[in-house]
Amino acid sequence: MVRPARAFLGEPRHGPRADQAILELDVREVLPLVTPPTLVIQNAGDVYVRAGHGRYLAEHIPGARLLERDSPDHWPVPEPGLLVAIEEFITGSRVDQPEVDRILTTVLFVDVVGSTQRVSELGDRRWQRLLDQFVGTVERQLLAHRGELVDRSGDGILATFDGPARAIRCAWGIRDAVQRAGLEVRSGLHTGEVTQVNGDVAGIAVHIGARVSELAGPGEVLVTRTVRDLVAGSEIRFDDRGEFPLRGVGERWELYATSN
Repeated sequence: MVRPARAFLGEPRHGPRADQAILELDVREVLPLVTPPTLVIQNAGDVYVRAGHGRYLAEHIPGARLLERDSPDHWPVPEPGLLVAIEEFITGSRVDQPEVDRILTTVLFVDVVGSTQRVSELGDRRWQRLLDQFVGTVERQLLAHRGELVDRSGDGILATFDGPARAIRCAWGIRDAVQRAGLEVRSGLHTGEVTQVNGDVAGIAVHIGARVSELAGPGEVLVTRTVRDLVAGSEIRFDDRGEFPLRGVGERWELYATSN
C-alpha cells in the first residue's frame, strides 16, 4: 500500500548511529531561547517518542502550541485535520475544513516482493516495463472488481472496496496476472471504518491493513479475522496463520491466508 503502506505509516529511516546520536541529544537548556513561533506535533501513541516529550517541549518553548494527535505513528501522517491545523498556525486564520466522511470499507495493500533485487538484476529500463505491466494489471483488476485506487507509491498500491470478498478476489487476480509476467506480490486486507476526504483515506483500519501486508509472504493474500468473518459462507477458504502483534496497533491479531 506498497510502499504505500510504508509511506503512509511514516517509519523512521535512520541508521543505528543516527538513532544513537538522536537519543543522546539533550536540548532542554536551549528550549527557553527559541523565539520563532513553534507548533509541536506529538502523536500520542508514538512507540519511539513518548507523549510526555512533546508536552515538555511545548511547555518549555516560549509561546509554543501543542498539537497532540491520536495516532500510533512516529512521523506525522498528512491527514486533512493535521494539514488544516498547520495552515492555521502558519497563516493565523482558520480555513474551512474539507468535508470528511467516516465510511466502512475494505482496504487492500499490494506491493511487489524483492523489487530492489529485481531492479539490480534487470536494470532500470526493463524494470520500468515490468512496473508498467504491474500498474496496468492493477487498474484492470480494480475495474473488474469495483475497487477504487487510493494511492500508488512506486511498486505498491492502496485500494478500497465496498465488499471484502471482491477485494480478496481482486488481490488474487493481481497476483496471478503479475506472476505470469515474472513478478511476485504480497497483499494484506482489513475491513473497518476509515476517514475519507478528497479521495484519500486514513485511520486505524488503514494502519492495520498496511501491517497485515508487511506480514504476508510472496504470493500470499493475508487478511484479518474481521475480513474472514464478513465473508463467512463464501467459497473463499482460509488458512489460520496464528496471532501476530501489529506494530503500532497495540494488540495481537488473528491472521488468515486465503485461497480459492
